[in-house]
Amino acid sequence: MNQMDQTKFCCSVCLDLLKDPVTIPCGHSYCMDCIKSFWDEEEKKKIYSCPQCRQTFTPRPVLEKNTMLADLVEELKKTGLQAAPADHCYAGPEDVACDVCTGRKMKAFKSCLFCLASYCEQHLQPHCDAAPLKKHKLVEPSKKLQENICSRHDEVMKMFCRTDQQSICYLCPVDEHKGHDTVSAAAERTERQRELEVSRQNIQQRIQDREKDVKLLQQEVEAINQSADQTVEHSEKIFTELIHLIQKRSSDVKQQIRSQQETEVSRQNIQQRIQDREKDVKLLQQEVEAINQSADQTVEHSEKIFTELIHLIQKRSSDVKQQIRSQQETEVSRVKELEEKLEQEITELKRKDAELKQLSHTEDHIQFLHNYPSLSALSESTDSSSINIRPLSYFEDVTAAVSEVRDKLQDILREEWTNISLTVTEVDVLLSDPPEPKTRAGFLKYSCEITLDPNTANKQLLLSEGNRKVTLMYQQQSYSDHPDRFTVYKQVLSRESLTGRCYWEVEWRGTGVYVAVAYKSISRAGNDCRFGRNDKSWSLQCYNNSYTFWYNDIETRVSGPRSSRVGVYLDHRAGILSFYSVSETMTLLHRVQTTFTQPLYAGLWIYYNYGDTAELIKVK
Repeated sequence: MNQMDQTKFCCSVCLDLLKDPVTIPCGHSYCMDCIKSFWDEEEKKKIYSCPQCRQTFTPRPVLEKNTMLADLVEELKKTGLQAAPADHCYAGPEDVACDVCTGRKMKAFKSCLFCLASYCEQHLQPHCDAAPLKKHKLVEPSKKLQENICSRHDEVMKMFCRTDQQSICYLCPVDEHKGHDTVSAAAERTERQRELEVSRQNIQQRIQDREKDVKLLQQEVEAINQSADQTVEHSEKIFTELIHLIQKRSSDVKQQIRSQQETEVSRQNIQQRIQDREKDVKLLQQEVEAINQSADQTVEHSEKIFTELIHLIQKRSSDVKQQIRSQQETEVSRVKELEEKLEQEITELKRKDAELKQLSHTEDHIQFLHNYPSLSALSESTDSSSINIRPLSYFEDVTAAVSEVRDKLQDILREEWTNISLTVTEVDVLLSDPPEPKTRAGFLKYSCEITLDPNTANKQLLLSEGNRKVTLMYQQQSYSDHPDRFTVYKQVLSRESLTGRCYWEVEWRGTGVYVAVAYKSISRAGNDCRFGRNDKSWSLQCYNNSYTFWYNDIETRVSGPRSSRVGVYLDHRAGILSFYSVSETMTLLHRVQTTFTQPLYAGLWIYYNYGDTAELIKVK
């Protein structure tokens, strides 16, 4: 039988001589186990195919041994004319070679612990056929068979000394290990195998724990990055709002200075046309020049100051952003470093588990006992308590701090704006102030648009009409707590501060109302907070057909025509506060001449019946 004939008896799946050959419906033949394994993988599809021609069969064909083909293969084995092995059947540098093969050696199929030799599949046949050889212990191919020989007695080591923790032969207990605790290698293997399984279980648990820790760390990195991005975005938004606010205040100051400049220059020009005295004209011209020069210098200086403020805020914004990013980088690096350590530990544990798994499947008891001590020892684990998984919030305190800075700066700008505005409008000039208007048209020149501040309104006051109208309600409104809110008396202050010359009108309906002005420092609770009952407020009580003026808890009866509308004129610099009854004509009810030391705020107090109203009228 030539070489070409021999290849016809090889299985196309395993490339070896057919074992228990079967012939499938298409006519191709395979080893029984090879074709079964191949079809098992196709079980889910319920369609079975030939590995060579790909013809399909449904249902799965029943396999029967081809006895004629099996006899031919057996005959071929007996004649020794086996098929030429494929290259992958020969032993490589890393493989265990057959000790019997000559020339190019085949890969060992099994190693015999009794013969201390390794055999390829062909040379292993006697161990399968000869009765005496069948009793030998066959294991997976091993290069370490000589380690199973006792160096002292040159015998196979089949025992284990528990006293000295080493493998020994049956002669060692007679001399060197006399009196020691010895057992068979198989018995010691059984004991160590149990320990190995416990170690593997511990490793698997540690792997699971570390993988959970890694997931938590990854979540923490994601949360740190997300929190940092949100905080940077929020802080940039806040600083941008502050810059816009400062720019607006800068523009307002400049506009007010220019407006006051125009007013004062206009006044000087009018007086200049009226006056024909050259001395006064020269002084007025000098004052015009001084006003213009001072206004220009003040505008330039204020723009410079506001620009410096903007640059300072921009720098602080950059510093905050840089600090957040720096801390973000530090925290992420810390977590990444810990994550890397855990990943390394997981890799090491998996490698250790794989080695222990391989060791647990070792059939050679001596090799098992020899390698067990080095593999069973676990490296020191990263202490779980050192993995500090923080709550998934990191820079919220920064956001709160930046927001607090914004609120404080806004409060400062709001408060100081009043002083700036008051200072601008009270520029000293040589000419005397114009007299108080006599007609409603004259008052309307100083009309100002005022709205009520919800943060000051008592909770039984309902604000409407763009916060210009107030109604006394039976039910409390859902206002939040605020330090500026009047808590006992049904009072409210305006949002805008009043300086310079101002005029406004109040329309009221019901039994009675107090029309007042007050300093912002007025108390918000207790009897001392009532308009006109302290030295921080002045009020006109309107009741049915009568009027009463109150200041510092002193009552002054006022006469005048009854009207549902009251006009209020304020010249802050001159210290004049006047109340008028407004109908077809204007009638002075009461005038106050004093010195105002703080900006004033318009106030309303409704104190009688539910449903009573008072409204700050839009006048033209």
